[in-house]
This record gives sequence, structure tokens and C-alpha cells, in this order.
Amino acid sequence: MGIEARPPGRPRDAGADTAILDAALELLIERGAAAASIEQVARRAGVTRATVYRRFPDKTQLLIAAVESAYGNPPPTPEIRDLEHLLTGWAAALADPRQRRLLRRLYGAFEDYPEIADAYEQQLGSHRSDARTAVFEQARDNGELPPDTDPQVLLDMLTGAGWQHLVTRPDTSTPDDVEQYLRAVLHQAGFTPATRRDRAPRPTKE
Repeated sequence: MGIEARPPGRPRDAGADTAILDAALELLIERGAAAASIEQVARRAGVTRATVYRRFPDKTQLLIAAVESAYGNPPPTPEIRDLEHLLTGWAAALADPRQRRLLRRLYGAFEDYPEIADAYEQQLGSHRSDARTAVFEQARDNGELPPDTDPQVLLDMLTGAGWQHLVTRPDTSTPDDVEQYLRAVLHQAGFTPATRRDRAPRPTKE
């Protein structure tokens, strides 16, 4: 999904494309999907409504393109070395105030705009989920997680905890605050970091 192909002719103003997507994303974050109208986007971007409609047939398509522009199209493939790296990266993302507001707005829009939910899933869904479950499998195989850990269930649990943090914790949370929160959740799942496990006293033989 994105800006549609254009037949040969006078090139379209790339500056207007960027301004429209930026304006749509800003309005989505500030006011939510319901209030991010084509008219408001056009006004914020400094273009006419006709200019917006020539690029996007309706508001839903515009907001989908705005979400895609926020994360890259296509989004970068995540490179997660291990569970510690995952925790650090996830905490940094959840501690970013603008990212937090955007995620809450997206969550609120899913009921009325399911296409936006689909676009978000395509952008940040399966390929990131695969990378994260692979890290959980690695941690399980390394003994950092219990041997009966289900990586998909653990991912669902941490994702749910992330959404919980978005709605119950302040946007002033630091990356360290968020990481401590995520570690507490993982601790309940039996996570024992390798450094702590290596330091544990070995049982003595009788």
C-alpha cells in the first residue's frame, strides 16, 4: 500500500507527497483517526483537498499510507541478537513519547478502521514476530527460559504487557523504567539471564 502509480506526464510534486503524509500522521497522533479528515490534512499540508484526493481516494487509504511512512515502506528487517538485545530495543521504542501516542491512536482506530490494523500488521507484524519468537527459542535452548516455554505464547504475553504499559504508565517513562517492567514480566515466565545463571552456586555432591 502507498502512493499509487502515475501515468507518464508532468512529474508530481514530491514535496506535496511528503507534506500530506506528514500532516496525516501528525493529525492521527494529535487527534485520532476520526478527526484526521481530508480537509484537515490538506489544510495542515498547505495543499488543496483535490491534491490529496488525486493521491488517495479516501481517508482510510491516506491513513494507511501515513502509518506505512512512519515505519518505512518496506519496513527494515529487525536484527535481534538475543533476548537482552530484544529487551533493550523494545524498551527504547516503548519509552519514545511520540511512538507511544501513535500506538495508542492506532489501537483506538482498529475497531472503526480495520484496514489500518491490517496495514500495521503487515508493516510491523509477521516479520517482527518471527524475529522475536526466534529469540525466545534461542533463549529457551540456552536455558534462560524453562524448557516448556511456548515462544508464541510468550510473545503474546509480552505484547499484551506492552499495550498495558502504554495505557497505564506515564509517557515520561524512561527506557530503563520500561526495561525493568518488561524484565518483571519475563521473570514471571521463568526468565533467568545467562549472567545470573552462570553466577548461581553449583550444587555440591554428597
